[in-house]
Amino acid sequence: MEAIVLAGGKAERLGDSAGGLPKSLVPVGGRPLLAWQIVRLRRAGVERVIVSCLGGEEHEFDSRLGDLGVEVVCAGEPERLGRGGGIRFAAQSRRETGDVLAMNGDELVDADFAGLLERHRATGAAATITVAQPPSQFGQVDLTDDDVVTGFHEASNVPYWVNCGIYVLSAEALERFPEKGDHESSTFPELAEEGKRYSLADYLSAY
Repeated sequence: MEAIVLAGGKAERLGDSAGGLPKSLVPVGGRPLLAWQIVRLRRAGVERVIVSCLGGEEHEFDSRLGDLGVEVVCAGEPERLGRGGGIRFAAQSRRETGDVLAMNGDELVDADFAGLLERHRATGAAATITVAQPPSQFGQVDLTDDDVVTGFHEASNVPYWVNCGIYVLSAEALERFPEKGDHESSTFPELAEEGKRYSLADYLSAY
């Protein structure tokens, strides 16, 4: 099994703490952020990980990730292609055909990759995404029509589903990804309209 990991984030919001590294290589708990995700992929049976990074940064990933028990291949983009374009570009380095896991490499999300893949194949979807209702960062205030505060609550989960950036993609979905740009504003809306995309929350252990 192969996986594609997007790792082109520049860590601009981390400032000097990033040390000039791509966001996915910033150390967390003594190892690069991306390394934690690759180890989880290995436990789910993934044997080969294709890292979509900016061209010229391949040596940083090769030198800092080390031996994680899987084959790691860097697909350096000649220019920034966007998330959809990055996945499509990285897919050219695949050795297999058929379904592939794809995800952001600069987040720590405890998802059941094996279960997600199994459900994807059972439904026959072109693309399956993992969604969640994460905790809101804001407290909730209850108001009357004339603006009197009647209640105040600690932050609860947001009342809508958000995309966790973890997918299982079929060959059909990959072929429809843009060469440059975002799949969430092109390919995914098209697949949803055609009824070919599933969203699953059951396989997210933590957000």
